[in-house]
Amino acid sequence: MLRDVAATVLTLTLFVSPAAASDATVSDAAGEDRDDGPSVLHRVATYLPCRVLDLLDVVRLRARVGPGAAVGVRATEAVDFFVGSYWSFYAGLPGPRGRRMPKLPVGLEALTGVEVSAIDLTTGGAVGPGYSATEFGIGIHTLLVGVDAGLDPVELADFFTGLFLIDLRDDDF
Repeated sequence: MLRDVAATVLTLTLFVSPAAASDATVSDAAGEDRDDGPSVLHRVATYLPCRVLDLLDVVRLRARVGPGAAVGVRATEAVDFFVGSYWSFYAGLPGPRGRRMPKLPVGLEALTGVEVSAIDLTTGGAVGPGYSATEFGIGIHTLLVGVDAGLDPVELADFFTGLFLIDLRDDDF
């Protein structure tokens, strides 16, 4: 009985686990290994959470509290402007993930310097806002409060193609 349970758990783990699925290789007709990606059960189990995260990636809308003064406008990474300095706590929609795991809706954020298009003299380090290269948005911070809003059209396309299991941003888990 215990051995049957262990065998079932092992089979499900290998069938569902993204790590197991991504490490699994299959030989094709020519005898060369190829990666078949996540299993069908994994795709079914993660479909809805991935679509929700893809939809949340489209919009950035955060309130900030902390000292500073700054203003910024983004029309993709190619056409953006920022000047100022702030250190703050934020809450709200964090914007594009740029990775498979979701970002928290609260956290620390800091940005200091000047950025004009390709000339980026800002420092934010590990607590910078993490804007996507294709994001459009605006941000302002005055004394103790600020707001940051943005929209990423490529993330919107990623959401719609994700409905058909096409992951443009490679951020599904």
